[in-house]
Amino acid sequence: MTDLSYDPYDVDIDANPYPVFRRLRDEAPCYYNDVHDFYALSRFDDVERSLVDKRTFSSARGGILELIKAGIEIPTGTLIFEDPPTHTIHRQLLSRVFTPRKMLALEDRIRAYCADSLEPLVGADRFDFVADYGAQMPMRVIGMLLGIPDQDQEAVRDRANANIRTEAGKPQDYSDSFDPAAAFEDFGVYLDWRAEHPSDDLMTELLHAEFEDEHGVTRRLERHELLTYLAVIAGAGNETTTRLIGWAGKVLSDHPDQRHELAADPTLIPNAIEELLRFESPAPHIGRYVTRDVELHGRTVPEGSAILLLAGAANRDEREFVDPDRFDIHRDIRQHLSFGYGIHFCLGAALARLEGRVALEELLKRFPDWEVDLSEARLAPTSTVRGWETLPASIPGGN
Repeated sequence: MTDLSYDPYDVDIDANPYPVFRRLRDEAPCYYNDVHDFYALSRFDDVERSLVDKRTFSSARGGILELIKAGIEIPTGTLIFEDPPTHTIHRQLLSRVFTPRKMLALEDRIRAYCADSLEPLVGADRFDFVADYGAQMPMRVIGMLLGIPDQDQEAVRDRANANIRTEAGKPQDYSDSFDPAAAFEDFGVYLDWRAEHPSDDLMTELLHAEFEDEHGVTRRLERHELLTYLAVIAGAGNETTTRLIGWAGKVLSDHPDQRHELAADPTLIPNAIEELLRFESPAPHIGRYVTRDVELHGRTVPEGSAILLLAGAANRDEREFVDPDRFDIHRDIRQHLSFGYGIHFCLGAALARLEGRVALEELLKRFPDWEVDLSEARLAPTSTVRGWETLPASIPGGN
């Protein structure tokens, strides 16, 4: 009998999951939660190995625990919720757009978006890392990439965010009335406009892209596939980078000496972004559906089970990282699992890294010092990503 319990919906655990994660790694590396009926893996090697074992740990029923448990049919084109061969075809299609070279070409635009958010704050004595900064630039970058009009970008972001919000302490609601295709229809008006008015953006490129599907037929994407692509990119591109910027504010407030090092030497920032992603993973767990009985740490996980691969726990595994609970911008990071691993490695990783680097460069140019106000800070109520809903900070020397 043990008192060890991991509940991904528990707000107290979510506030600081790392003591529970350590106990999971040490005491129950293959853990079973009988209340929510899921298994969980927490050690780095186990999570990494499972992410590449697509035959045993399937993405086709979703990557979110509630979605897997609900048994909802996933719309075609939901790239992150697909297995090969469909996943391979759709990923190759999007890979044409999300190349590191194309992402680097966005740097000047990203820097300008950061400046637009930060310049009005110069001289102020307080700002919010999320509302004033983290939620702004990623929204504008994704909006620009997709071809969503400036005046609509905030509404698109808020709808995408609302789709993953939960009531505190409760799972997301994927009841019988939930219709994922209907949720994606919001993008229909933009798609119809772009079909008539092509431009230099991702939406236009996807509208005209030809590919060979899993049946050997050369064709273009159907409307429902296009809508799904757009919704997935809009959601993923906004939420995780917003959380990364929020964590940069919190962690660098806690480590002022390292913050000052970064301000003095911006060449250290790229590695600091990797350490931030390892130290506070914006996506702490990844769901999979188990397709066959599998033996893990002396326990049989039956076919049909839902399993959580705890990237946030794996990234703090002392078997992989020396002194893993210490934040260190100089750490030599071979790899972390915050962008996943294997065939589902995040297509937007190059963009997220670029956004994180530029966001921190522009922030530290103007504000080398800040202190977060945890009495007013609030974590976002969601079971899929982990980060700040609001994170106010005071600025020394402001008016």
